[in-house]
Amino acid sequence: MEASDFERWSSLWDGYLSFYRQEIDEAVTRKSFDDLVAQREGMFGLVAVGDDGSLIGFTHSVIHRSTWAAGTHCYLEDLFVAPGGRGGDVGRRLIEETKQVAGSRGAVRLYWHTQQYNGRARSLYDRVGSLTSRVLYESDLT
Repeated sequence: MEASDFERWSSLWDGYLSFYRQEIDEAVTRKSFDDLVAQREGMFGLVAVGDDGSLIGFTHSVIHRSTWAAGTHCYLEDLFVAPGGRGGDVGRRLIEETKQVAGSRGAVRLYWHTQQYNGRARSLYDRVGSLTSRVLYESDLT
């Protein structure tokens, strides 16, 4: 992911947010993009580029320490493939590249989550990862 990708990336980002029925302030979106590009605080972003030069997918990840391992873990926070790029191997290739980058930076585990209803993505995730019994809880701090 490069700074020059912002306009093309933001179109995909809007599609991703729409899928999850979320709205994020433009300032947060810009800061997140800038942090991904600059690879600040363990963050990094990858993009998939179509044959015509358009962006067709992305991953956003964060490498962080873990109390459960000597090495770090990598949280794949966001993965999105544009509708025209789905059904092929774009998502799988983005995950594999994320694994490679995370491993090269010392991570010993890659993990992610998705919505239970996201059947299309889960069919891929069942092939490239292992479903756990973990349940996710959240609590806003503001």
